[in-house]
Amino acid sequence: MKLDKKTRPGLLPSAVLAASALMLGFSGQALADCERGALDTLYCDADGDMVADLPTDESKWVDPDTLIFAYTPVEDPAIYSDIWQPFIDHLSEVTERNVRFFAVQSNSAQVEAMRSGRLHIAGFSTGPTPFAVNLAGAVPFALMGSDSGQFGYSLQVYTHRDSDIHEMADLKGKRVAHTSPTSNSGNQAPRALFPELGIVPGEDYEISFSGSHDQSMLGVVARDYDAAPVASEVVERMAARGLYDEDDVRLIWESDRFPTTSYNHAHNLHPDLVEKIREAFYTFKFAGTKLGDEFEGVETFIPINYKDNWRVIRTIQASNGVQYTRDNLR
Repeated sequence: MKLDKKTRPGLLPSAVLAASALMLGFSGQALADCERGALDTLYCDADGDMVADLPTDESKWVDPDTLIFAYTPVEDPAIYSDIWQPFIDHLSEVTERNVRFFAVQSNSAQVEAMRSGRLHIAGFSTGPTPFAVNLAGAVPFALMGSDSGQFGYSLQVYTHRDSDIHEMADLKGKRVAHTSPTSNSGNQAPRALFPELGIVPGEDYEISFSGSHDQSMLGVVARDYDAAPVASEVVERMAARGLYDEDDVRLIWESDRFPTTSYNHAHNLHPDLVEKIREAFYTFKFAGTKLGDEFEGVETFIPINYKDNWRVIRTIQASNGVQYTRDNLR
């Protein structure tokens, strides 16, 4: 391993960020026939764990001096760069590498950045995680959780407190904000679960894509939308930061819990480096840090695997006919 360089972590220069986020092409070549399941032809899955294998050719292993880390797209990336700094410092210390925060503007830009080799470690939202796994060779290994191993979030449906919507049936004929096509709680789960409640999204109500959970919730508060399905963890953090008044909205339905943002490394990182990256995640303690203040109730990163922990998400997406292609990644 290259353990001789360590500099102060920081935000990537804007020009580099733009180049990374817009890097939509990939110079890699399709691999020969191999077991790969739903994975792109750039990857193989000989062990059947549903994630890309480490290349058998050691010359293709990546061992960078600087690690690029990205968190899922958020309304204000600059704020999250500061919030993540305690963890980035810890990651830099454990790996003895420079670590840079990569502010991404969309799920597709984030997935394409890892696919192109410009992103090494990333937190992918629940719904886009299977796209990252299958299109970019992302390997999920951790989730935020409690020391007891508990994790997850729920899908919640909110309306304005003064609206005439009091139950799911009242959504008929309304304008409802979904976040983006690949979002689990913001689109895929509602499409899969709401019909059992007697409501078919896109048929019984008009869908407007807001772009993010933040925008969906703020749109409900402003009455730009009649209602919105959102991730509980996102709106809880918004309320904690005073971005909206909880008294202005009404919760009308809530699902069972789903896995939250997955933390991944690129499939082709050197195994020794992967070991250090995982060590950094599993030894980080949230208490007393800005990250701990932001993610209230989270105490640690807990080990997970994609095959088991994303089964419910894959089931939801399969019921919606989702195919993991670059054209479908939005």
